[in-house]
Amino acid sequence: MSGCKGPDAQQKSLKMNTNQLINETSPYLLQHAHNPVDWNPWGEDAFAKAEKENKLVIVSIGYSACHWCHVMEHQSFEDSAAAALMNEHFISIKVDREERPDVDQVYMTAVQLMTGRGGWPLNVITLPDGRPIWGGTYFPKDGWMQSLQSIVEVYHDDPEKVLEYAEKLTEGVVQSELVSPNETPGDYSKEEIDLLFKNWSKNFDKKEGGSAGAPKFPMPVGYEFLLEYGSLTGNEEAMQQLNLTLRKMAFGGIYDQVGGGFSRYSVDDEWKVPHFEKMLYDNGQLVSLYSRAYQKTKNPLYKSIVIQTIEWLERDMLGPDGEFYSALDADSEGEEGKYYVWPEVELKEIIGDSDWEDFTNYFDLKKGKWEGRIVLMRSDDSENTDSAKVKAWEQELLKVRENRVPPGLDDKSLTSWNALMITGLVDAYKAFGDSHYLDLAKKNGEWLLKNQVRKDESLFHSYKKGKSSIDGLIEDYTFAVQGFLDLYEATFDVKYLEQANAWMKYAKANFEDEGTGLFFTRSKNAKQLIAKSMEVHDNVIPAANSVMAHNLFHLYHLTGNESYLAQSEKMLAQMDKVRLVTYPESFSNWARLLLNFKYPFYEVAIVGNEADEKYMEWQKQFVPNVLIQGSWKESDLPLLENRFVKGSTMIYVCENRVCQLPVEEVSKALDLLLK
Repeated sequence: MSGCKGPDAQQKSLKMNTNQLINETSPYLLQHAHNPVDWNPWGEDAFAKAEKENKLVIVSIGYSACHWCHVMEHQSFEDSAAAALMNEHFISIKVDREERPDVDQVYMTAVQLMTGRGGWPLNVITLPDGRPIWGGTYFPKDGWMQSLQSIVEVYHDDPEKVLEYAEKLTEGVVQSELVSPNETPGDYSKEEIDLLFKNWSKNFDKKEGGSAGAPKFPMPVGYEFLLEYGSLTGNEEAMQQLNLTLRKMAFGGIYDQVGGGFSRYSVDDEWKVPHFEKMLYDNGQLVSLYSRAYQKTKNPLYKSIVIQTIEWLERDMLGPDGEFYSALDADSEGEEGKYYVWPEVELKEIIGDSDWEDFTNYFDLKKGKWEGRIVLMRSDDSENTDSAKVKAWEQELLKVRENRVPPGLDDKSLTSWNALMITGLVDAYKAFGDSHYLDLAKKNGEWLLKNQVRKDESLFHSYKKGKSSIDGLIEDYTFAVQGFLDLYEATFDVKYLEQANAWMKYAKANFEDEGTGLFFTRSKNAKQLIAKSMEVHDNVIPAANSVMAHNLFHLYHLTGNESYLAQSEKMLAQMDKVRLVTYPESFSNWARLLLNFKYPFYEVAIVGNEADEKYMEWQKQFVPNVLIQGSWKESDLPLLENRFVKGSTMIYVCENRVCQLPVEEVSKALDLLLK
């Protein structure tokens, strides 16, 4: 693919332009700060200016690691003619979708209603009050300019028609973004969960794993459902599909075979050629998934993937105070994937003749060929290769690669994505017993508490170089609660539980819709967009509402607050039963919650001096539908109260707070639970 950047002279001339984005912290916005377009950041000032000058508004949304965002910037936003047209007739706003997922969600819905598809860059034309009238994704320069000119003419010639369309489209967005109250419980049966899985399995790719077709996105929360459902029911098809998918992803080009970590997706149906950007949110979830799958299967491949991915995260994505950065670009030197791919002659030169045969047995160079170079993929029989030799190859290739121009780093840190990483690191600690992973998670939690929390327990969304910005969205509270509940379970330190509960109370007070029990994307106190939104569909990142329903379920079991359980049930009841069973991939985290409600759910209390040791012994196996609390002394938490026996460490297996007689051996506790 050709590069995005022009000659040096053009780059120098671009630096002479400076627009309102120059004062922003987002790397994506700063990339556009020297465009000849008079960009404005999202905010009231830009819309007030549009009202005053009676101009339409361009809202252009993207993110720093987006390849086609860079392409459109080079072709149109760095072009003087396109910029002149935009500046004359429009007020232009640039939005980082990672900073403002709420803005992105509303306008993505509008574009999907208009065109039936979405993606990034996302470009929308709105009235001065923000109501959309036109939109799409990537446009080449000529198409972009023609579209803008046509819209200007229509708005000038027939403004009433445009206003009428804006009203209808906005109403459609409003209706799409809200969930109507449903007081009737879902009343699911285990048979309906089986039907849900059967419907899901119709879309399995049974050769390459994942879902059939291309492109292929890792969908971690969907694979978590397969892991838990297969474990609870003994369903072999679920486990086979899970293991096939994890192996194919790990062997594919979507996984960075040299440096660790997964790209966002592959453009083909073989996990071969990735869209080379690497995102924190993917990798945090995939660390969790591979760790938990290792607990179930003891497959050494899964362990190696986790270890190498965390090594990459520490090497390239970790900030000075324990925070993790957001993303690595797909492009370097203006070319997609250039940092990651290899000319075959260079590989042979690095590896040498003596190891070349073994190297080509380990990596399938023929299959990995792409545009005259190699995307490294493991061959099917690669597990027979000496692991020490493989490690030496990886280190040598990494050394060579680090001398290349690296892809751009998006060095902002998002509360929600960092909290996902806390969960991933805790899951890695539980699976492998490496206290370093827990230390990383705790340090990340300390960073979050120090920098992203106000005195009233409200959260900031974004952080960069000591500056916290943007009011937290429901995703920040959702994943922060989840991450701190995970830290509590791994450490038995009640401060994490208390903090998670404080955030839950804040979220309920400021984001909850009392009619449905669901949570709005933005605080009810924030200046609202053209539509209130609720995130309920699980995607690459699970919906904030489905995760919050899990959090409420777990907090009920940890604190005894029965209103939390009632709200979790109420939230699940809002999901249309027919749609959930028919289209389970869009509701996979809700389906996981169903497993908690419809199969026995156990509380396990470990109390005594050896609570830590027995907790880690428990982690040597995978047991879903279990919540563990522990203490080394007397505790007033409901599940732990009056459980301490001096000189002993007792394990209590309970179901809905009704406990069996305590035992001292983990094996006996497991027998009680699994009998």
